[in-house]
Amino acid sequence: MFESHIISLSIWVPIVAGVFVLVLGSDSRPTLTRWLALFGSIAGFIATLPLYTHFDMSNGGFQMQETYAWIPVFSINYHLGVDGIAVPLILLTSFTTMIVVIAGWEVIQKRVAQYMAAFLIMSGLMIGVFSALDGILFYMFWEAMLIPMFLVIGVWGGPNRVYATIKFFLYTLLGSLLMLVAFIYLYHQTHSFEIIDFHALPLSLTAQMLIFGAFFMAFAVKIPMWPVHTWLPDAHVEAPTGGSVVLAAIMLKLGAYGFLRYAMPIAPDAAQELAMPMIVLSLIAVVYIAFVALVQQDMKKLIAYSSISHMGFVTLGLFIFNPLGMEGGIVQMISHGFVSGALFLCVGVLYDRVHSRQIADYGGVVNTMPVFAAFAVLFAMANAGLPGTSGFVGEFMVILGAIQANFWYGFCAAITLILGAAYTLWMVKRVYFGGVTHKHVAELLDLNKREFLILAVLAVLVIGFGVYPQPITEMTHATVNQLLQHLALSKIPGGAP
Repeated sequence: MFESHIISLSIWVPIVAGVFVLVLGSDSRPTLTRWLALFGSIAGFIATLPLYTHFDMSNGGFQMQETYAWIPVFSINYHLGVDGIAVPLILLTSFTTMIVVIAGWEVIQKRVAQYMAAFLIMSGLMIGVFSALDGILFYMFWEAMLIPMFLVIGVWGGPNRVYATIKFFLYTLLGSLLMLVAFIYLYHQTHSFEIIDFHALPLSLTAQMLIFGAFFMAFAVKIPMWPVHTWLPDAHVEAPTGGSVVLAAIMLKLGAYGFLRYAMPIAPDAAQELAMPMIVLSLIAVVYIAFVALVQQDMKKLIAYSSISHMGFVTLGLFIFNPLGMEGGIVQMISHGFVSGALFLCVGVLYDRVHSRQIADYGGVVNTMPVFAAFAVLFAMANAGLPGTSGFVGEFMVILGAIQANFWYGFCAAITLILGAAYTLWMVKRVYFGGVTHKHVAELLDLNKREFLILAVLAVLVIGFGVYPQPITEMTHATVNQLLQHLALSKIPGGAP
């Protein structure tokens, strides 16, 4: 009984826990509220672990499927399943939710129950996105997860939070509506909303191009790719620390996942026809956005722009159509989840003490917060792709895969390692090293036990996957190979097999 509902439990345990927190928690009982949220997030993480333990690494198809009729008249089903791409992202989601709940333990003082419940519910909805095998079910989860993030930024965000939330919502909603149009067209062709039926549908190149374009608008905004990236820095700057962590660690990955699950397998010929424009956009994001990061004065904005640059590596890896590049892109997604989340948590630690994110307001932090500075520099180096950290593995795999496809792709991508080191070291030097130049920096206190626990766990993961990335690559290998074989087959009616 339990084994046949593993994925449903992964989705609904955190959502139900979030509802319990809303009902039982209150600002008059903040301690009870926080403990309820913590137990809920732990239960949600435990519920996802069987996805890993029951997963067959040699099987590249969908596993642990659940299917129930939902709206039979339109052939809409509650159909769930996971493969080697979905499972690591689901585990990352449930783990990050635990981290966010602990990180907001003492920081959030108003509407604690609503804050914690928003992240728990959002966790379940994002896991639903990663595991939905019905187009309408996917769309419902995709749209529903915007609501908790909209509230997190809009209620607990900074002074310009209303502008940031509206921009975030409008950008993502427009692309999603085009995706819905694509689903409706595919339904009329297959009389089904099943992803597997979409994958098998032969389509003309013109139809594939239009469908790919619709999916591109939905997924490129979410990644976000250049030039539809401008909502992300605003959202990060205004979001509370927990919102920034989830946004960077998980939400950006939804766009890349969408390309892997929908755009590329449904329109494989169009994906290959448009591979060059996708690679060019990816390289622009990798190189140009890295230069933009160099001139940022706000730490959150710098990390936000670096996230866009690093996600450019992901899309580059996906669209060079070889196993090394695609697996490298997936490894980069998981690594970026840990590293970017840790960097935003580090900024949150400083902001809680000084209430400023401006680089100019710091200097010599290592003198007063040596333990914190050690963690922060480690994560910054991982962000720059230091060998021995997870940040190196994915980027190195993508560069090797890009060189296999075209030397100049790899050359252009490798340039960003230099640029990444430049903006990262510039921030590290100005914030952490040198003499203490501000009185408030001289009065800083080092990490408390809660902060140390969070950063220590993330540091272990960043170094662990940097030294031994096999748990990720082993899980993704069969699925990536199966996807590449599918992409190699023409879906144009009468086309070459």
